[in-house]
Amino acid sequence: MSVSIMVGKSGDNPATPDFQQMRDAVEARLGDMVPPGTGPAVAARHSLLAPGKRLRAILTMIAAEECGGDARSALDAACAVEMVHTASLVFDDLPAMDDAELRRGVKTPHVLYGVDVAILAGIGLLNGAFGAIAGSVSLNDAQKTKMTRILSDAVGWSGLVGGQALDLTSGQNAASLEEIHDGKTGVLFEAAVLCGAVVGDAFEKMEPGFRAYATSLGRAYQAFDDILDQVADDGLAGKSTARDDGKLTALTGKEGLDDALGSAAQHLDAAKAALPVPANQASPLRLFADSIYEHFKTTFAKAAG
Repeated sequence: MSVSIMVGKSGDNPATPDFQQMRDAVEARLGDMVPPGTGPAVAARHSLLAPGKRLRAILTMIAAEECGGDARSALDAACAVEMVHTASLVFDDLPAMDDAELRRGVKTPHVLYGVDVAILAGIGLLNGAFGAIAGSVSLNDAQKTKMTRILSDAVGWSGLVGGQALDLTSGQNAASLEEIHDGKTGVLFEAAVLCGAVVGDAFEKMEPGFRAYATSLGRAYQAFDDILDQVADDGLAGKSTARDDGKLTALTGKEGLDDALGSAAQHLDAAKAALPVPANQASPLRLFADSIYEHFKTTFAKAAG
């Protein structure tokens, strides 16, 4: 499917990315990533194509632009990151994990199709992510190899797998809240910006700053998300809430919420400061961090009534 991506809107700063158009491009391309079928393919499409913010995919594309690359060339990589993220949600929601029944405003795949089919759907999405990179016509072989390593690290023992394990046993291990946030959220934000840097042929130059940016952004996002788990109902959050009881990520009382808000704000500032871009120079990634804040600000206002 052919998609077009514009940067900036009429009358806007031409350096300002149009996040909505990027999101639309990702949505259109994702429909090609899992073929219609039966069983696991249906469950995978149900989860992948459910309404989502596509933050990690957009992050991949704007990171490419920040490095002087083309967002269109990053589209397949962006979709691969989104497929990994969706697979992680499928697994995270299973009865053996968080046992959630709602995600992205729809029922989770294990509720609709059974645990066995949901597991196979998650495996299929992970496999499809690497296939999306391998089959991309917009990436050269060196870029594909680098991205494969980046995504493998993000999923692996020190990535999503390790982060989920820490979260599940957070009351029984010495892991800090930041270690859990880094493993569950930061690693995939990191993979997104690093894949974008690969598209822009600036991986070595941007890697340290991009890693620091993604880590802080992930911590901010997860702090906001932990607050959402406490203050919003399932309908507003679009997912099953109050799933953190008994975990280190659970917030208690006004003091806990205030601390989390303060922490999130500090991490957002740290993320923007970490970017290897002069403060007076336009930065799509700084604007992206600001958009995260505005999103949660609006959501919390709705939750407060």
